[in-house]
Amino acid sequence: MSERPALRALAERAGILDGYHSALDRSWVATADATHEALLAAMGFDASWEAAAGRALAALEAERAAARLEPLQVVVAGRPEARRLALRGEDRAARVALTIEAEEGAGFDGEADVDAAGEVELPELGRGRYAITVRPSGPGGSLELRQQRYVVPAHCTTVEERLGEGVAFGIWTNLYSLRSDANWGFGNLGDLVALARRAGFEGAAFVGLNPLHALPPGAVCPYVPSSRLFRHPLYLDPEGIPELARCPEARRRIESDAFRARLARLRASERLDAGGVGKALDEILEPLHRAFAAGVCGEERARAFGRFRAEQGSALDEFATFGALADHFAAEGRGRDWRAWPEALRSPAAGGVRAFRDAHPAAVERHAWIQFELDRQLGEAAREAREAGLGLGLYTDLALGSDPGGSDAWAFPGLLLRGVRVGAPPDAFSREGQEWGFPPADPAALRRDGHRFWLRLLRAGFRHAGALRLDHAMSLNRLFWIPEGRPPAEGAYVRYPDDELLGLVALESRRHGAVVIGEDLGTVPEGFAEQLGERGILSSRVLLFERDGEAFRSADRYPRRCLVTANTHDLPPLAALVGEADLELRRRAGQLPDDASLEHARVERARERRALVERLRADGWLDADAPSEAELAAAVTAFLCATPAALVGLALDDLAGEREPVNLPGVPPERHASWTRRLRLSLDELWRSATARACLGAISERRRQLR
Repeated sequence: MSERPALRALAERAGILDGYHSALDRSWVATADATHEALLAAMGFDASWEAAAGRALAALEAERAAARLEPLQVVVAGRPEARRLALRGEDRAARVALTIEAEEGAGFDGEADVDAAGEVELPELGRGRYAITVRPSGPGGSLELRQQRYVVPAHCTTVEERLGEGVAFGIWTNLYSLRSDANWGFGNLGDLVALARRAGFEGAAFVGLNPLHALPPGAVCPYVPSSRLFRHPLYLDPEGIPELARCPEARRRIESDAFRARLARLRASERLDAGGVGKALDEILEPLHRAFAAGVCGEERARAFGRFRAEQGSALDEFATFGALADHFAAEGRGRDWRAWPEALRSPAAGGVRAFRDAHPAAVERHAWIQFELDRQLGEAAREAREAGLGLGLYTDLALGSDPGGSDAWAFPGLLLRGVRVGAPPDAFSREGQEWGFPPADPAALRRDGHRFWLRLLRAGFRHAGALRLDHAMSLNRLFWIPEGRPPAEGAYVRYPDDELLGLVALESRRHGAVVIGEDLGTVPEGFAEQLGERGILSSRVLLFERDGEAFRSADRYPRRCLVTANTHDLPPLAALVGEADLELRRRAGQLPDDASLEHARVERARERRALVERLRADGWLDADAPSEAELAAAVTAFLCATPAALVGLALDDLAGEREPVNLPGVPPERHASWTRRLRLSLDELWRSATARACLGAISERRRQLR
């Protein structure tokens, strides 16, 4: 039992859980006092000794007691609480002046009665955001009480609303990994159009993508971006930029022998060279932006850019300013990490930022223009997907966090914390636990901000999408925080306001008419899966995880309300199950520490393969005892299509017969370059391959959305 009761009480008040059940053996792992202290310090509380913790707790309780009106509420439309406003305090007036300002639509300005329970009945409010102001009548009537209220739908947009009562399939991929004669060694939005057209031809309902978030130059992992609000320039299709046809300087550069030779090397490279592609693209974007600024594409293009900047508001201005600052300091050799910049430039509100922006308007505009063009090209890809018959269109991915030295952390310093990192406790997947390299958002600061940051993330994710995947959806309920410099085993879970965050997911889902998939794999808090279901969010089911002991579950035991896939980006492709090349890779990378571990993994692989073949044979999808890669992939495709799942996602890696995993979780880049493996086949070659033909031929007709 802890001898620090004030510390424990403060930690509980701040949302730090007192422990968790180990995924290894279900034993209880208590949160240490040192961990409580470190996490509270990151939140801004001094709990280094008991008296300080007691004072911090007393201040929180006093603040709560003094609040006569809850400052933020998220309520479900049509339920009784949506019509009630609860006032606190003994001196409640019998009548109040009430003002309701609506983000959209009509508001209210008048008076209202306060009942004996201290509640005010509100008019019927439609879905959306409202600013409510209450001024009690009589003595002290000048005091204003304020609440920000979101009225949200009970459910997200459903698959049935988008696709009818049937079931469907789609293809998911890491877009950057695509090979084609058109891209520069990095799959781009032009390739996405080609993929969407082919997927529509095959009867798919969606094309699923990795996060397209903006990454630091040269970075490769799509799940640790600089910003989750904006997109990575390398996804631009250079040939699709309108200014290119009217910019002789850019054309001359592209058509030079030296540049063509660079592109040939980048296209032929086995591994992704993000730095090389980025340098080549920058050489073209510079003259293209000058051409844009000169108005070579006419007034309508300029007006569209103006509308985009106005729509995106301060968030785009700050992102573009950060990009220009990062370029400036990188050119000076001082790096792109804002934490090493002069103090006067370490946040948008810092004293030197406005002066820098005023001194470098073209540099700032260039970054905003790149985002404008990315948004235009992604919108075109979404339109092409719809015209190709994809009922859901594009299925995008919202990553869990952002790089601590990147744009989001610079732009939102009060929300993304310093001194802690997000990760996972030890489990069978990683016995040391995982540290994912980015900071968590402060749940209290999210609420003080009125969840505006969360709404921005959702709106960016839903933009041009018919479905959105929430990476590590359990983070809406709790997230594992690790004190900086300490191992994951010394971390703890922290609570988040899940009802509020999920309510806003439903609000934005309805606004955009898009389906939501929650990545709920791993250790899921008790009752959270039911919460997702109640909100109409699809669960994620993965064939390789769906077991009863060693046996794979039959197809009829999968639920309806899910997206089912054979694997994930953290797991081996299907072709790897036939061989052992990925196990040898894990040994070389040190994920398997010795030859004995490798031999054990080989035994486990043989057992897993045998169990999967037995399930596929028992269900009638496979005849061979020792299937080829193509036979196994086709049988798995048929099996997944036979499940009741609303959506089936087929990995383009599996259609291509890839054997190497795209990611080895927990392995540092100096031991293995995760996220750099490209498809070994071009898109044209892929569709003609034996494995792709076998898999596409195994898709049941009931899954195809053919026009």
